[in-house]
Amino acid sequence: MSDAYNPPTGDIPVLHEDSDLLIVNKPAGLLSVPGKGDHLADCLLTRIEAAFPTARLVHRLDRDTSGVMVFAMTAHAQKHLGQQFETRKVKKTYIARVAGQLEPKEGQVDLPLIVDWPNRPRQMVCHETGKPSVTDYKVLRSDADESRVRLFPLTGRSHQLRVHMLALGHPILGDPFYAPETASNYPRMMLHAEELRVNHPESGKGMKFRAKPDF
Repeated sequence: MSDAYNPPTGDIPVLHEDSDLLIVNKPAGLLSVPGKGDHLADCLLTRIEAAFPTARLVHRLDRDTSGVMVFAMTAHAQKHLGQQFETRKVKKTYIARVAGQLEPKEGQVDLPLIVDWPNRPRQMVCHETGKPSVTDYKVLRSDADESRVRLFPLTGRSHQLRVHMLALGHPILGDPFYAPETASNYPRMMLHAEELRVNHPESGKGMKFRAKPDF
C-alpha cells in the first residue's frame, strides 16, 4: 500500500435519511474513521458529522472499498443497529472483480481469520486461533482473466472478503494488500458494498438500500 493518503473530494451521496437512519454511498479511497495522525484525519465519519451533527458510527468499510454504509442518528438507533450487526441480522451483499476464472460458479468459503501481527493490518487464515469467518459467493460472469462475483459475508471479520478470495486463489483486483501486483493496473480496489438490509430501529420494518458499483 502506498503511504500517501489522497482521499477523494466532492459530496458524499446520501441514499436515505430519516430521524433514525442515514445511509450513504462511501467512495473508494476514503477512510471510514480517522487514522492515527493529522494526515489521516479526513474520513467519512468527520465529513458526515459536519453535515449531520448527530450522526453516529455503526460499522466500517475498508478505505479502498466503496458502497453502502449506515449511520445512526440517535443513541437508541446506534445501539439497535449495533445489535443487528452483532447478531448477524444485517444482510450484506458485495460486488467484486477477482483474478482468474473462479470455479465452481457458486460456493462457500469457511476459513477462520486472525490478524497477521507482524504485517498488520493484514489478516490471515489460521485454523488454530482464527475467528469463524464465512462467505458465500456466486459468479456473475467470468473469462480466463477475471471473474465478476457477488459476495455474501455471513460474518463480519476485518478484510474477510479480501482474504477469502485470496485463499481461493482469486484475489480481488487492485487490492493494495493482497494483490499488490495488480494495484497499478486498476484505478481502485474492485470491491463494492452493493446492498445492505437492516431492520428500522423504530418501526422494526425491514429496509433495503442499494448502490451500483462504478466498475
